Amino acid sequence: MPTTAQAALERLVVDVPDFPEPGVVFKDITPLLDDHDALTAVVQALAAAGRDQAGEVVVDKVIGMESRGFILAAPVALELGAGFIPVRKAGKLPRATYAVSYALEYGEATLEIHRDAIAPGDRVLLVDDVLATGGTLKATRELVDKCGGVVVGATVLMELAFLPGRETVGDLLVKALTTIRPGS
Repeated sequence: MPTTAQAALERLVVDVPDFPEPGVVFKDITPLLDDHDALTAVVQALAAAGRDQAGEVVVDKVIGMESRGFILAAPVALELGAGFIPVRKAGKLPRATYAVSYALEYGEATLEIHRDAIAPGDRVLLVDDVLATGGTLKATRELVDKCGGVVVGATVLMELAFLPGRETVGDLLVKALTTIRPGS
């Protein structure tokens, strides 16, 4: 039986064929964001990855990756009483940064984090909308490592099981609220 968050995802995420390019089916989460009850359920479900089995918060910071990860990670950080850190595309942060470049389906990208965003030993939860090829999560983990932080896990709305995301992120613990399988 699906959770409230899973039911909201099934009901409100809209498939948009051929966006941003032919052959890609984009998962539009804006209807989910527009529904207060659904968004609340999703934020609470994502925040569960930042708690232990007793419900105690086990993270100091929550990272959201540009751009839909920002939308989700900020309220997750509030739910956990943790700080929020944006990881941005190259050239978007105003102070000294660490950078990591990685391969995308259609080319290459670079992500950056402020060098002072994470103190050595800070426990960090990564939050994003989709686990697809895994490049964004892997690159963000590398940025946290450069800062001296410790990634305790990652949580995403959706995992695209037909892409190699889990293989790419290796031993990183990733919790997905729902898994999209081929043909679904």
